[in-house]
Amino acid sequence: MIIVSDTSPINNLAAINHLHLLHHLYGKVLIPEAVYQELTDPNFPVAGATEVQTFSWIQTRAISDRTLVEALSNELDIGEAEAIALAVEMKADQVLIDERRGRLVAGRLNLHYTGILGVLVEAKSKGLIVEVKPLLGALINEAGFWIAEPLYNSVLQLVNEIDLP
Repeated sequence: MIIVSDTSPINNLAAINHLHLLHHLYGKVLIPEAVYQELTDPNFPVAGATEVQTFSWIQTRAISDRTLVEALSNELDIGEAEAIALAVEMKADQVLIDERRGRLVAGRLNLHYTGILGVLVEAKSKGLIVEVKPLLGALINEAGFWIAEPLYNSVLQLVNEIDLP
C-alpha cells in the first residue's frame, strides 16, 4: 500500500502522541520534500519534526514532475501541492490531507484521500484505539486543530460515541 501524507496529519497526530497510528495502519508513509521542510523548519518548530527525521517508516521522496507542482501551487500551498503531485507520481493508494481545497484538488485528480479524522475512525474500526472522542478533544485543545461542530458530531456518530437525543 502506498500512502502519501501532507503536513497536517503528521503534525497533529504527533502533537497528541498518536503518530504511531499511521505506522500501524499503513506501514510506510511517504512525504514530499516540501512537507519535510515544513515539519523541520528550525525557525518554526512543530510537533513531528523529530519523528520525520528519525522514524524509518516515514520516508521523504523528491517530486519529478515540477510542472504539476507549479500548476497545483496556484491553488495550494507548496506542501499540499507536492503531496498531491507525489501521490499522482507514485500512484498512491491514498493521500492523507486535511485542508478542504487540497481534498478538492486530490478528488479532481482521482486520488483517494482521507484526513486525520478518517485516520482516527479507521484506527478505531481496527481496534488500535478504544475511543475517538478523547483524541478529538486533544486535537482541538492541544494541537489547535479546528473541527466544525457538525463534522465533530458526525464523526462521533459514525463511531457510535454520541448520545442521540
